Amino acid sequence: MDIIFATSNLHKLNEAKAIIGDLFSLITPRELGIYEDIPEDEDTLQENAIFKARYLWERCGKVCFADDTGLEVDALGGAPGVRSARYASDECDSRRNMQKLIKELNGISNRKARFRTIVALVIDDKVSLFEGQLKGSIINSPSGSEGFGYDPIFLPEGYTKTLAELTSHEKNLISHRGIAMRKLSDFLKSML
Repeated sequence: MDIIFATSNLHKLNEAKAIIGDLFSLITPRELGIYEDIPEDEDTLQENAIFKARYLWERCGKVCFADDTGLEVDALGGAPGVRSARYASDECDSRRNMQKLIKELNGISNRKARFRTIVALVIDDKVSLFEGQLKGSIINSPSGSEGFGYDPIFLPEGYTKTLAELTSHEKNLISHRGIAMRKLSDFLKSML
């Protein structure tokens, strides 16, 4: 079964493929000739995920899903949240985003944070939602070269390594996106 995944991010695509497995073939919008950037202007992760999934469904009428992820830091009132990818600027630069976050947490002892992912699946114009969360804390300087985004400064609860220091397999077992994608995968398999 072909399913469209609303992403152009190779890291996300590979994570999703590893979790969803061989029963489903994930197709990107570009493979269907859809090259425009899908806006992410909504106020919540859920609204962004739904908008992106519906955007694709309306253009191709095929089963599709989209996700939106945010890093929510307690001491910053949940920021960067829905604006995580563009926290430092509209250019989506992970290094600058991490630098800004570390600077804003300078002198603050409460470093508790959580990653949240919302996945919206559209089948026949019906939306189903799946959520994953990973709790942890923000460290003072990046460590590790795996992963992407804020992974080098996020230390999962109960771990001594950042997300960027874990292997892809280790990360998929605990990650917010992995949890949401496994829920999506279980739902899709239940429909077979």
